[in-house]
Amino acid sequence: MNVVHRHNGLVLTDHTLEVPLDHARPDGETITLFAREVTAAGRERENLPRLLWLQGGPGHRAERPDAPGAWLRGALRDHRVVLMDQRGTGRSTPADRRTLAVHPDAAATADHLAHFRADSIVRDAELLRRRLAADGEEDRPWTVLGQSFGGFCALSYLSLAPEGLEKVLITGGLPALTAHADDVYRAAYARVLEHNARYFDRYPGDQRLADAVAAHLAEHDVRLPTGERLTARRFQTLGITLGGVSTFDRIHYLLETAFVPGPHGPELSDTFLRGVESTVSFAERPLYAVLHEAIYAQGGRPTAWSAHRVREEFPAFDASRGGPLRFTGEMVYPWHFEEDPALVPLRDAAHLLAERVDWPPLYDLDRLADNRVPVVAAVYHDDMYVDREHSLRTAAHVRGLRPWITNAHAHDGVRVDASVFDRLSAMARGEL
Repeated sequence: MNVVHRHNGLVLTDHTLEVPLDHARPDGETITLFAREVTAAGRERENLPRLLWLQGGPGHRAERPDAPGAWLRGALRDHRVVLMDQRGTGRSTPADRRTLAVHPDAAATADHLAHFRADSIVRDAELLRRRLAADGEEDRPWTVLGQSFGGFCALSYLSLAPEGLEKVLITGGLPALTAHADDVYRAAYARVLEHNARYFDRYPGDQRLADAVAAHLAEHDVRLPTGERLTARRFQTLGITLGGVSTFDRIHYLLETAFVPGPHGPELSDTFLRGVESTVSFAERPLYAVLHEAIYAQGGRPTAWSAHRVREEFPAFDASRGGPLRFTGEMVYPWHFEEDPALVPLRDAAHLLAERVDWPPLYDLDRLADNRVPVVAAVYHDDMYVDREHSLRTAAHVRGLRPWITNAHAHDGVRVDASVFDRLSAMARGEL
């Protein structure tokens, strides 16, 4: 069923369709996929080409057009834009601690969640593309814009179904094609340390505050507004915000509200604790935590809690050693499934996924080497989340891929600066 409504000068058409949980078993269990098509008002009857937005994540719903971001405003000039809630997110069939409780045990839950990676997302997208054509329009390939993990999905799309693609635009999302998760996190920890250095250079007074918060948490049982304890190691995970130009300063404005006088000495304020909780909780994106290492899993090796193991190689992140506190980045740890109430029921399934070895390949190296689809990619020189050198090796492997290497933007560049989308579009048209 398609539902059409209007909002802020946009025409929004909502689509739902049933897709197989396991695309290798099309007659088996199905789940619902939701997508919203956005068109500039007055142009809905034009035969505009479609652009599919593949958002970052994993486990994040698609953008909502209530306040169109920089890229969406640019894309609507020449496209109908499709915002697809990737499986398990948004208005697609959700996957969280409540819905997954229907499974009889952790093994069944893990088997279910194994179908929520890029390969399944791409096959969902192809069914959606053909469904839109079946509604009376020409069956033609579409352009894909992949941000971060969405870029990973775009490479899987080029590997699995290039016939569905007219052009591919990627921002901050060229993955390592063959690296193990250990290689990914080993490179990531070094970049996170660099971003810590930039942060404390900008706000040198925050080092004292961050150390004081960590010391206070080590000595006191501090509870977040939701009731769970805030530990020093969970406080460190605020560093996930350091990779975006729009979020880099967030820790600073939290820390300036950290302490208030209490009856027995300084206490952490409710304002501070509420701000921390909104950043460190996975309640709104549990799949991000459960599948974060699985998006790198292939080649018959388990991830085995890679970020947790590799962290031992970087003692600067040890909050108990007494040195200056360093924030961590885009890492998920097994203890998250002990401390975050949204994840506790998924703990055993997460451990099984970390041990899993029968992951199918995500990329077809031969097909990518013989790629015929125009691909352009923004590679952010100082990207905290996606390693530059891994990205450039991938760019060299994909036939015809044109990289744009820039230090003028952070990982969220396409969301905050219209020039990123405009430049990639011009490159894809051969104008640059």
